[in-house]
Amino acid sequence: MASSTLISESEAWKNLKAHVGDIDKTHLRDLMSDAARCKSLMVEYDGLLLDYSRQRATLDTIGKLFKLAEAANLKEKINRMFNGEHINSTENRAVLHVALRASRDATIQSNGKNVVPDVWKVLDKIQEFSERVRNGSWVGATGKPLKDVVAIGIGGSFLGPLFVHTALQTDPEAIKSAEGRQLRFLANVDPIDVARNITGLSPETTLVVVVSKTFTTAETMLNARTLREWISAALGPSAVAKHMVAVSTNLPLVEKFGIDPNNAFAFWDWVGGRYSVCSAVGVLPLSLQYGFSVVEKFLKGASSIDQHFYSSPSEKNIPVLLGLLSVWNVSFLGHAARAILPYSQALEKFAPHIQQVSMESNGKGVSIDGIPLPYEAGEIDFGEPGTNGQHSFYQLIHQGRVIPCDFIGVVKSQQPVYLKGEVVSNHDELMSNFFAQPDALAYGKTPEQLRKENVPEHLISHKTFSGNRPSLSILLPSLNAYNIGQLLAIYEHRIAVEGFIWGINSFDQWGVELGKSLATQVRKQLNASRTKGESIEGFNHSTTTLMKRYLEASSDVPSDLPTLLPRI
Repeated sequence: MASSTLISESEAWKNLKAHVGDIDKTHLRDLMSDAARCKSLMVEYDGLLLDYSRQRATLDTIGKLFKLAEAANLKEKINRMFNGEHINSTENRAVLHVALRASRDATIQSNGKNVVPDVWKVLDKIQEFSERVRNGSWVGATGKPLKDVVAIGIGGSFLGPLFVHTALQTDPEAIKSAEGRQLRFLANVDPIDVARNITGLSPETTLVVVVSKTFTTAETMLNARTLREWISAALGPSAVAKHMVAVSTNLPLVEKFGIDPNNAFAFWDWVGGRYSVCSAVGVLPLSLQYGFSVVEKFLKGASSIDQHFYSSPSEKNIPVLLGLLSVWNVSFLGHAARAILPYSQALEKFAPHIQQVSMESNGKGVSIDGIPLPYEAGEIDFGEPGTNGQHSFYQLIHQGRVIPCDFIGVVKSQQPVYLKGEVVSNHDELMSNFFAQPDALAYGKTPEQLRKENVPEHLISHKTFSGNRPSLSILLPSLNAYNIGQLLAIYEHRIAVEGFIWGINSFDQWGVELGKSLATQVRKQLNASRTKGESIEGFNHSTTTLMKRYLEASSDVPSDLPTLLPRI
């Protein structure tokens, strides 16, 4: 296929479109009775098990999806990514988050240079610095050890590291490594978030990590200036050099801010923000909290999936299979959303992170060549740990809209609980739901079954479950740093596969720009209205009315702002 040709023009796409009619004649009750089919739709790799037998797909469907992958040149696109080609064409950048977790002896080229030594130079610097902070040889301005860390960042500089931190908090090895330490994440420019993050902390024992590639991100830098003032007010301006470090590529602005450039940790333009958790963006704060050895296991787990994704054939390739199934559900079966349902409270921040990775990557309306798409791409991602979600939105999933579900289970709990006299352990109770819910969605419950149970006729329609609702199950052996890395990489690559098939650029995010530029105009107006009493001009009637109401009701805000920090 020529690069300017849309995938929907291929025979493989048209064959799948025609095939939908065949699938519409099936029901998962019947598909699940075929043991040979179910066995064929399972894949194991490095301790993981993927079961996608509850997808509305036959073996013929899967074969047609493989043909679609061939038509989209999927393998070639994967190779181009790993080879460091500039597949992010709108920004003329390589996409090499896989290099961030490559082994020290690997070779991954970008612009004719092996970038792996540069990656390990930063990783070694992080290891050395984090160990100095953790063992007390790096101390604050008053000589006290820095046991508390606040990482300031937003979007990909926040959601990914927060997911990993939350998942590690209850892992026994990580708990031991983090003893006596705290890690917090400040993302929202809302002063409430500032207040929550500094409550209970002392500037004397706090290290602030400012994460901004350009050191110009408006929200991040305002929060950074706020915490700089918090430190300076308590310890004096010279304390900033001991209490603030940066993850950035803009060393002049880092130095101008008051941070020693030697305490800046680099990353590169081939690292997309939402793919940056394996860079200094995530590795630095996580190493400060848990030690580099724990974080290195996380990187190795992700690297294991990278190698699997790069080298395994499609029929055994977990990210490829997941990506193809998502394209099938979105573009052919018409399911716009996907629920991510981890049966582990430790993964409570996984869905919010993947929500960003997926929706910022694949929320596109044009092809990589700028051609409007005649088909839907991207999906609406949401989720909540089970069993909390069961008592929330599962009602809609079972009897309302059809929403394909990802069930994620863990064989061994991080924190097992056994109670004498109980039928099962607490984790068995949780996993009973993990195993039951996919079958409930697939099989449903018929009016005939209900009548046999003597359900009153007037309740039959209310208690009927149509079933035939697709899901897949991922079973992890445990949830340690290595497994967390595996899970992250599976979803990162799955999202890339979807974009490669749809023919879009999954690695830019122009959609975030317009709102930010309009906010700049509003910011100037608010300043002019507050300081000079200027009337609101240049906005539509609706926005003007809202801004007037806001300014009038907040007229107690002084025009010449004094320093006021939150107090809780």
